[in-house]
Amino acid sequence: MTSRKWTIADIPPQGGRLAIVTGATSGIGYETALALAKAGARVIIASRDETRGAAAIASIRREHARAEVEFRLLDTARLSSVRKFATEWQREQGRIDMLVLNAGIASVPNREETEDSFERQFATNYLGHFALTGLLLPYVEPSAKSRIVEVASIVHRHARIHFDDLQLKRKYDSGEAYNQSKLAILMFGLELDRRLRAAGSPIQSIPAHPGMAVTDIFRRGDRAGPVQQILGKAIFRVVGQSAAQGALPILFAATSPNARGGEYYGPNGFREIRGYPAQAKIEPYALDREAAQHLWTVSEELTGVQYRFS
Repeated sequence: MTSRKWTIADIPPQGGRLAIVTGATSGIGYETALALAKAGARVIIASRDETRGAAAIASIRREHARAEVEFRLLDTARLSSVRKFATEWQREQGRIDMLVLNAGIASVPNREETEDSFERQFATNYLGHFALTGLLLPYVEPSAKSRIVEVASIVHRHARIHFDDLQLKRKYDSGEAYNQSKLAILMFGLELDRRLRAAGSPIQSIPAHPGMAVTDIFRRGDRAGPVQQILGKAIFRVVGQSAAQGALPILFAATSPNARGGEYYGPNGFREIRGYPAQAKIEPYALDREAAQHLWTVSEELTGVQYRFS
């Protein structure tokens, strides 16, 4: 059981540990990077905007002058960027203790394709992270303290994986695209943990979600319409919580000795919208192992990344 009021004060000392946080220039990712840096971890902000990355680092250092934090360019919507990031990491042979898969966009109004011919939300929120994790897994420290944290969402309750039309070419809906991407990363996180266990690895894969947190995800990758931005943020402010509070389940999954691989964490309040870290509800279809295995196979085919567990 988790504490009803687990906070950043409960994060164990993270000195000597390294965390990579994708999409950490703002929102949940930024708050996660800030808390980990304050706890002593060396933090890599892996994001697609160098200017925003520099601003995030400056902000973190204003909060914690001795923070070990740096920026690395990564656009999860582009497999070429994912592979370049992983290749550079391979040259350094750097050890990874925490990999937080947070980068994401939402509400892209009209269907867009990436340079890899993927639907943009599915690519950014899921496929890029699937590829990144597979390429970096050999560098994750083989320890029970090592964590891969997939940032999912309560909207997985309203989603299905459209195996007959994963890229939503026949019928595109922005909300359905986002929901599918978040269900996919949740199913991936659960399946990854099962495969790590089967391989005898101590590394833990632990998905988590922030509830309804006020962030700038409605920027839609710099495609936001002002009306929807204002409405979206207004709704989240009324019923939701701050990005710092929303980051707590992610931080719990990444650092707490009480977090368990294959579990799912989110806020403990009404319908998991807000609150403190606790076990979250997983809809039955997200636990469908056959579907998860099929999604894994399709993801390897689409990204060209084959996982190695030994």
